[in-house]
Amino acid sequence: MTETFARRLTGLAAICAAAALIIEVPLYFVYSGPPPDSNILARLLIGIIALAFLIVFVTAFRELIKRVNPAHEWVGSMAFAGGLVYATVTLVSSGLEAGAVIAADRSIDPTITVSGTYILYGSIGRLMLALFLAAVGYGISRTKLLPRWTGRTAYVLAGVNLVFVPSLFFGNEPANFYAANGWGTTASMGAILSYWLLALGISTYRSGTRRAVSAGTPSLRH
Repeated sequence: MTETFARRLTGLAAICAAAALIIEVPLYFVYSGPPPDSNILARLLIGIIALAFLIVFVTAFRELIKRVNPAHEWVGSMAFAGGLVYATVTLVSSGLEAGAVIAADRSIDPTITVSGTYILYGSIGRLMLALFLAAVGYGISRTKLLPRWTGRTAYVLAGVNLVFVPSLFFGNEPANFYAANGWGTTASMGAILSYWLLALGISTYRSGTRRAVSAGTPSLRH
């Protein structure tokens, strides 16, 4: 894998993951009570697709760090591990919620009914995402593979996610901003992550295009 290809793949995966998350998050706010099964399963499916692209992103990012500066490959590996654990934990919680919805004989709100999942995508997810973002920020800052704002915003988002780690002490009412499954702890963090990933993906993909043009290779720009 060349550096140019790694940049393009990393950027494209981030853009696709962001697009899926941007579609998913609003679906949590369509209904005030227990939503219909179709709404729940649709948003979970979109979320699963987003996480699949996120796994591609963290894998390609590790390879990109290795290509740009092999001395910092360990940072790419840490970002990969943190992102992979975050994706795995969230996939498990999505599977448990989907299973509960399919098995239930009435409409339920899995963000409340399925005990424990909101700890997986809440406090546990926030901590793993903070680790991932901190590693991404450090990797970008040390290797200078992207503009400085990408690394700095990664640090800021890592800090914000850490703030929500203690939310498991504040109940399980989604209407509560700081609850274990509150809209601040989960939905708002997902929304912020999606737009950050979108901006990062665009910046990374463009860097690959510029590198290809400067090297005299064919560009993927349309």
